[in-house]
Amino acid sequence: MSGTSLDGVDIVYVAFELDDVWRFRMIDFETVSYSSDWESILSNLVSYNTTELQRIDDHYTNYLSHIIKDFINKNGIKDIDAICSHGHTALHQPDSGMTYQIGNQPIIARLLNETVVCDFRVQDVELQGQGAPLVPIGDKLLFSEYDFCLNLGGFANISTELNNKRIAYDVCPVNIVLNHYTKLIGFDYDDGGKMAATGNVNNELLDKLNDLAFYKEDCPKSLGLEWVNKNMLPLIDAFQLKTKDILKTFVEHVAIQIVKEINKKEHGSVLVTGGGAYNHYLISKLKEYSQHHIIIPSNEVVEFKEALIFGLLGVLKLRNEVNCLKSVTGATKDHSSGKIFLP
Repeated sequence: MSGTSLDGVDIVYVAFELDDVWRFRMIDFETVSYSSDWESILSNLVSYNTTELQRIDDHYTNYLSHIIKDFINKNGIKDIDAICSHGHTALHQPDSGMTYQIGNQPIIARLLNETVVCDFRVQDVELQGQGAPLVPIGDKLLFSEYDFCLNLGGFANISTELNNKRIAYDVCPVNIVLNHYTKLIGFDYDDGGKMAATGNVNNELLDKLNDLAFYKEDCPKSLGLEWVNKNMLPLIDAFQLKTKDILKTFVEHVAIQIVKEINKKEHGSVLVTGGGAYNHYLISKLKEYSQHHIIIPSNEVVEFKEALIFGLLGVLKLRNEVNCLKSVTGATKDHSSGKIFLP
């Protein structure tokens, strides 16, 4: 799994077991950080033309196969049913009927000499869905004891049960914006939210962020880098604030938007995963503004939950079972999404 926060490729070796309910056991796991070259390429994917994107796709597919092979060799893994890969989102414009994940070329199965299940979003968009989020089926099958599953990655997304249906949607950008501003001053991220904690909230900017049209839309809805570049970064930049004030204002914005969603239920438990779970300042704000029990699980679940669930998506596809819910994405029907490539 590679997400919009660009902290690397998450790889997990996991065993799934179905006995009335699905269970999982995470055996080996690792995040392979991107080189500065790859980080630069991936952060600018929306600016490339089709020919350039296809060339990058070829290189990225090869790159993924190498790091997956290294992971298998390093951990002495022998027993593999399938490699289930998200790839990396290059373009995501579902309302225009388009989504494109690089790293999902058929050659990856031959390079790895294993069955590969990948490219999970395209079919959903073809069925008039948002193609995202895809993780909620895993929330439903693996983490049903929590009232909400909240992922704080490049974007915040949330999933919950409503009227016996799983619903899920993107709430707001998180690390994709926070990391953008810390990188401008030489830091990969704001460690623990310490910089944000020292800043001052700019209430005018906060009001403008909270007033963005996306927050008034009904779900299903999803966000992408293109939306951030067009709607959010220019708005923030226009205020010419100190970095610490941008960070504090933006964390306040994130907390307000998330709490607005989880407070639709009076009380409950919220499982928080993704890199933002380590932003102690943001977590403190969520606890301050909501009446819910905010739960940070083990580090491996925090960091590898999405990779784990894409493994489950692949297993469900191999079993020809539903792995994509219309109640989540807005597609015309529940379906079993993804492509299976044989070596």
